[in-house]
Amino acid sequence: MATVILVRHGRTTANATGLLAGRTVGVSLDQTGREQAALAADRLAAVPVVGVVTSPLERCRETAELILARQAGTPQAPVEIDITECDYGQWQGRMLSELATEDLWPVVQTQPSAVVFPGGESMAAMQARSVAAIRRHDAAFEAEHGPGAVWVAVSHGDIIKSILADALGMHLDLFQRINVGPASVSIVRYGADRPSVYATNTDAGDLSWLSNGIHSGDAPVGGGAGQNAP
Repeated sequence: MATVILVRHGRTTANATGLLAGRTVGVSLDQTGREQAALAADRLAAVPVVGVVTSPLERCRETAELILARQAGTPQAPVEIDITECDYGQWQGRMLSELATEDLWPVVQTQPSAVVFPGGESMAAMQARSVAAIRRHDAAFEAEHGPGAVWVAVSHGDIIKSILADALGMHLDLFQRINVGPASVSIVRYGADRPSVYATNTDAGDLSWLSNGIHSGDAPVGGGAGQNAP
């Protein structure tokens, strides 16, 4: 299959102040977030990506635009509603410090599979729709560009964590063990037998080795020799 680079949007003012923005309209990158997203774009400039797909929310579209600006000939990023932020319902727009006193908070921390946000969606539904969207786009990019294709999905922290948990074969209840920082890069390849996770939550480092494509197959016993840089 193709290889997907999962990029979280850069930091927003809401992130910096501890506000759960959720799907609130008009939440944009702050100056730090723009710098973070520009750094991610610089890292990805060495990789000829065949497409960029983004959540419809402003902070993700802004991040995607910075990535596209460093790519030669990559078409404009289409919006994918199924990788938008979780619908936090009545939690949206509230401070995390306040939410931490809610009875639901420890359940979010230890048993996400049982969580349904009041007036919003369940975390299980969030994972199901986002994983399905990523796999759907991955298959489409491979069908059009071949198994060496590399593409980018720009989304949100909990969304990317849930996608990584699925790829790692982890139960959703364990997904809080995964960290996904602003403008971080994670890399997944969906093989015929199982997904392979090549990176999680990176915010520095050379990605040019991806321009050679990832050669999938059986997992190398002992860890193998790694990817060769071009």
